[in-house]
Amino acid sequence: MNREAIPEAVLPLRARLLVTGGAGFIGSCFVRDVLARRDGTRITVLDKLTYAGNRANLAPVESDAEMSGRLRFVHGDIAEVDMAEPLVRDSDAVINFAAESHVDRSILDPEAFIRTGVTGVHVLLDAVRRVRDDEGRSIRYLQVSTDEVYGSIAEGHVPETAPVAPRSPYSAAKAAGDLLVGSYVATHGVDALITRGSNTYGPYQHPEKLIPLFVTNAIDDHPLPMYGDGLQRREWLYVADHAAAVDYVLRHGESGEVYNVAGSVELPNRDVIAALLERLGKPWSLVRSVPDRPGHDRRYGIDGSKLVALGWRPATSFGEGLAATVDWFVANESWWRPLKAGDWNAYYDRQYGARLAGSTEAK
Repeated sequence: MNREAIPEAVLPLRARLLVTGGAGFIGSCFVRDVLARRDGTRITVLDKLTYAGNRANLAPVESDAEMSGRLRFVHGDIAEVDMAEPLVRDSDAVINFAAESHVDRSILDPEAFIRTGVTGVHVLLDAVRRVRDDEGRSIRYLQVSTDEVYGSIAEGHVPETAPVAPRSPYSAAKAAGDLLVGSYVATHGVDALITRGSNTYGPYQHPEKLIPLFVTNAIDDHPLPMYGDGLQRREWLYVADHAAAVDYVLRHGESGEVYNVAGSVELPNRDVIAALLERLGKPWSLVRSVPDRPGHDRRYGIDGSKLVALGWRPATSFGEGLAATVDWFVANESWWRPLKAGDWNAYYDRQYGARLAGSTEAK
């Protein structure tokens, strides 16, 4: 796309951003990237610091004297009005990354997903509405969502106009949040947008997820619990590309619109596992075939052409991104080993203990 065709930025470069969930995986990447590239931007991070929120994810920018002067961290819950609303009022835009994000955990404990994904979204949107009503000032709101709201897609790639059909408590909470966003645009005229990203991976991802779990298990020569036949297919999106897409939509997207953020390649889980084992020099014999989780979506496929037409496309190939990710986890054991201790052991046993006990070597 020609540079002349790219729409003008809606937000000034010196905007004040409230980034909720900014100590999480994708949110912290967004914060690090924006502070490094936009000298005038000031960011407030609001994060509850649940197991998936990690203050260490912000260490690179908090330790940089120049960037740390433009970053404020607030420990709190987006579902608490008294906590969230003053921060919204002190912002030009709200980017909501806050979410309990692992499908397996949503099956074990759905309540936390509903609180963050539904109640929390409502609190943020209503604060944005009140600022407009009280001050006559519009705050741009961007909801960071997921391709999982569309449900399992047997073939083809769905556009943003496809109906939502979530099949897990996690994706149902995200879909409900998206519908709330749409209702506040239609009913109250708030300036809001939604991005729906495909399967994201990269450095700083919590080790409950497939790639970091299998990389860190393989480093220790522990079994790799592959669900079923491992032929579930996903579009893989490198985290830096996902963060850049969110920033692009925030500044160039049209109010009220949804934008799919598609990954650079579609692959079955088996191929991803084989590639990371090859990078580590570890054998396939570590992989165990375990019973699949309930309601496991077989395939996701989203049409990202709308965002490409707006002027953005992913910059990182899967091979490049996976190599960078594996190498990062190898070099940063001090980051992930504390996450696989304490409460982790009880979760891992609850999720995989019985499955692994009856598992067989994957073929």
